[in-house]
Amino acid sequence: MKKVYLDNVSTTRLTVEVRQAMLPYFDENFGNPSCVHEWGDIAKEGIESARNQVAQLIGGTAEEIIFTGSGTESNNFAIKGLALAHQKKGKHIIISAIEHFSVLHSAKTLGKWGFDVSLVPVDKYGLVDPEDVRRRIRKDTILVSIMHANSEVGTIEPIEHISQITKESEVILHTDAIATAGTIPVNVQKLGVDALSLASNQFYGPKGAGALWLRQGVRINPLIDGGVQEDGRRAGTENVPAIIGSGKAAELAYDSMTTRIEHLVNLRDRLLSEIPSTIDHVVITGHPKHRLPGNASFCIEFIEGEAMLMLLNSKGIAITSGSACTSRALKASHVLIAMSIPHAIAQGSLLFGFGIDNSSEDVDYVLEVLPPIVEKLRQMSPLYSKFLKRGK
Repeated sequence: MKKVYLDNVSTTRLTVEVRQAMLPYFDENFGNPSCVHEWGDIAKEGIESARNQVAQLIGGTAEEIIFTGSGTESNNFAIKGLALAHQKKGKHIIISAIEHFSVLHSAKTLGKWGFDVSLVPVDKYGLVDPEDVRRRIRKDTILVSIMHANSEVGTIEPIEHISQITKESEVILHTDAIATAGTIPVNVQKLGVDALSLASNQFYGPKGAGALWLRQGVRINPLIDGGVQEDGRRAGTENVPAIIGSGKAAELAYDSMTTRIEHLVNLRDRLLSEIPSTIDHVVITGHPKHRLPGNASFCIEFIEGEAMLMLLNSKGIAITSGSACTSRALKASHVLIAMSIPHAIAQGSLLFGFGIDNSSEDVDYVLEVLPPIVEKLRQMSPLYSKFLKRGK
């Protein structure tokens, strides 16, 4: 049976080059970077080299990179650490309604700690209006966090415009760039942000490896105590092989980004065009232009995304329905609901995430397999039966 992996939104594979870069740090270069001897020095040098590689990817400096254990940790660190470090100025923070749960839940926790959280809405494409951010800024606002792009619907947010507004009010701006760093050009100076989260498994690096870029001079409270690692901001013995892999993946992404984007856009646009022409009652979700290159997301009416996932998996096709962190929750995505998509339609969400290994033949296979699956499920759907009766 043909196997087609189209869930690169959830994670990407480890490239051969990244794996080869990591291997020596599992055995001969196994030292603890904090130790002052030859083994420790080799590990320390590897980490600092990776720090430079990650910094180059996003236009920052090595001193501004803090390695973490995941993108989720980076977001937790940013939201909680920045809020706690600046709470003497105020306790009001602003986030968008479509943030990843690592941001939404961190903000919810801050609410339990006495902070006030404001949500910024999005339009039907999942786009934040910068003026909505401006209207919510108050004298006690200390932090705004708006994601650079939403991985579920692919919409890229106007972070540069938002940063101009936060600068005017002297408010810290964080962006969750886990969906964009290593995928599209990301430059922290151009974006104008003060903090940025990323994760290497989104650009063909290892899982369990993330980073937080923090503009020099911006204060943050550590969330993990007990050591001096990462300049005292993130205690714990470093995961050296994963950090090395992150650096190599960042280097490869930086060098090959243009060709990767061109390849992904061609596959994405073909699917966005051909699925609605072969299946009726399909809603394309996300912005038509300001969109991640590998993201093709839809809602197929009258049936559930979970059922489509299972049948596609039986045909060797891996995709997801809604965000990767909610695909097992059997409930409508908070992102789609925030975009004012009705619950009944949102239940039928499908997300195709193309990667560098995918080909035009993979698109052919999806277009061959998906329509019969939709037809089969609709024949069993009471919603579809009611729709047909109303049509008569």
